Amino acid sequence: ISTADFLVELGTEELPPKALINLSDAFSAGLTAGLSAARLEHADVLTYATPRRLAVLVKGLATEQTSQTIENRGPPVRLAYDKEGSPTKAAEAFASKCGVSVDALETRATEKGEWLFCKGTTPGAASADLLPAIVSKALASLPIPKRMRWGSSDTEFVRPAHWLVMLLGDTVVAGELLGLQAGRLTYGHRFHSPDAITIHSPGDYETILRDQGKVIASFSARRALVVDLARGAAVELGGEALLEPDVVDEVTALVEWPVPVAGRFEASFLRLPDEVLISTLQDHQRYFPVIKDDKLLAAFIAISNLQSTQPDEVRRGNERVVLPRLADAAFFWDQDAAIRLEDRITALDGVVYQKGLGSLRDKSARVAQLASEIAGALEADASEVTRAAELARTDLLTLMVGEFPELQGRMGYYYAGNDGEPHNVAIAIEEQYLPRLSGDSLPVNPVGQTLAIADRLDTLAGVFTLDKKPSGNKDPFGLRRQALGLVRILIEGEIDLDLLQLLDTAAKLQPQPPAAKKSGKKSAAHTTNIAMGIYEFIIGRLRAWYLDGLAPGFIRGDITAEMFMAVQARTPASPLDFHQRLTAVHAFTQNVSAESLVAANKRIANILKKLKGHNDQLFDEKLCAEKEERLLQTVVAALLTDHQADLEQRNYESALTRLATLREPVDSYFDNVLVMSDNEQQRNNRVAQLTQVRSLFLDVADISCISTNRP
Repeated sequence: ISTADFLVELGTEELPPKALINLSDAFSAGLTAGLSAARLEHADVLTYATPRRLAVLVKGLATEQTSQTIENRGPPVRLAYDKEGSPTKAAEAFASKCGVSVDALETRATEKGEWLFCKGTTPGAASADLLPAIVSKALASLPIPKRMRWGSSDTEFVRPAHWLVMLLGDTVVAGELLGLQAGRLTYGHRFHSPDAITIHSPGDYETILRDQGKVIASFSARRALVVDLARGAAVELGGEALLEPDVVDEVTALVEWPVPVAGRFEASFLRLPDEVLISTLQDHQRYFPVIKDDKLLAAFIAISNLQSTQPDEVRRGNERVVLPRLADAAFFWDQDAAIRLEDRITALDGVVYQKGLGSLRDKSARVAQLASEIAGALEADASEVTRAAELARTDLLTLMVGEFPELQGRMGYYYAGNDGEPHNVAIAIEEQYLPRLSGDSLPVNPVGQTLAIADRLDTLAGVFTLDKKPSGNKDPFGLRRQALGLVRILIEGEIDLDLLQLLDTAAKLQPQPPAAKKSGKKSAAHTTNIAMGIYEFIIGRLRAWYLDGLAPGFIRGDITAEMFMAVQARTPASPLDFHQRLTAVHAFTQNVSAESLVAANKRIANILKKLKGHNDQLFDEKLCAEKEERLLQTVVAALLTDHQADLEQRNYESALTRLATLREPVDSYFDNVLVMSDNEQQRNNRVAQLTQVRSLFLDVADISCISTNRP
């Protein structure tokens, strides 16, 4: 089969910069999947994306489908031929359907007798005939939350589409997509090259756009250039560019022909916190701040989409744009600093936290009460914890956070320090939000840890009380993130707390739900059910954390679903305790005795399950009729004291390692002892003995859940 390169390019109005990478990747993936489904073989697939275009270049695409062998089954032989051996109408109809004579049909023996079969080959269709539908499907499947229309057409896309290129080799692939006829004309930079450019061959696409169109079509190549240009410009300013990856991506998605612009601002603005300046320059203007020796300089790097003949005017224009934003930030800082955080507490009464859960001040009061109960376990100063909880939400009322909501917590830290609040209180106001995202840093200050834990407990309890827990992909309150953040703080921070008890307390502190108000009381059982529901929700997040290899000390595949289930069966109240047990179970599965002991535990569990509630007899060594019974009891008795000590110290790995010494006596027991003896007294005694053995393993985890599958 012959091959040719295939190029498809869709030209549009400026695409959303934050969505450009996802749109490009999805277009490429959809097109590749479509080619595969159509049995069109190809070589490498190259992706291009700029503010005004999405394009894919498929190298070495087959010009037609691979032929396909088709096999059809017809009627059974007994119905295909009459008694004289002549074909019946059923056989003739089947042959006609296949386009062959009856003599060309095959007879094959199957489990259900002999049947007629027709085997043939279907030639492949031409790629040019298939490509428009494949491209159309890929475009229709793009992740576009809200599509728009333009002109008088009903056509919808993320932005108005203006041109379409589809070339297979040097030939235009005829087709209409999004109201556009495919051709070979593309367009370069909106200002540097506004006229149409002819693409003669797909392989020339990237070079022609760069040389004639002043467009760097490759996102990765353009991104690398943006980084190099910003770094070079920063060196000329005497520093280095602060290049946040997400900001670099967004800037790359905003330009087709990047040109660096080095600007400066008044040094007096450096009195503002670094985060305010960085947020102003980076998040609001998409400029790159410049630093030297970890300190901000009064300078920035902008990336223009224009090679101006008057670069100084472009620089001055960028400086003029940033000046009022910095002036606003300075005004906010001065105004906010004039009002103490404690003077804002009463104003929290007027801000609704969530309908049904009171105001922000109500939430702060609940968090303060929870935090006071937790403080002792973290050796945090109770008065500082209470003070931090009172002030925790006050920075939300400041002008600065109103303008820069991403700085909540951080501005509270600065304002608390400005008010002369204790250092631990200021830190806690910021650390209460950590971790903000997956993989984010954790609070390390005891007061901050306490506040972060209490705040998440209250959030989870409040939303569950309102019966608005996440369902499917919907999680409007971010409870999955809150739950994972909570367990990360507890486990990675090695904080041992009774989560079930704290969840119950948090549930009791919530305002009464409507049903409870009608009855005039809040049921203890109701709050307990809420607490258990939250616990199970948290354990669900914990499970994914371990199985995905994100927990400390593990990689993906270390922890299996069975291992997690083995520990979950014990319902550890403390996430840290859960982690310690799971670590021990993982180590136990590496022991040479694990497979035998797991199998024995499964056997014991099955025996006890069948006899549940039918044997209250205590084990009596005098009733042992076999030496293996006495040997097992001797070994169990010898390790019992040390086993209890391991449990008290939560040395679970040592406990399971010690229990591994039971392998030989347990194996010997099952080889030589008939548990279900006809002698009822002996049978009950043996069941009691096995109950004792199983309880030793259940002290750590239910290892009968585990499948070791040792090689």
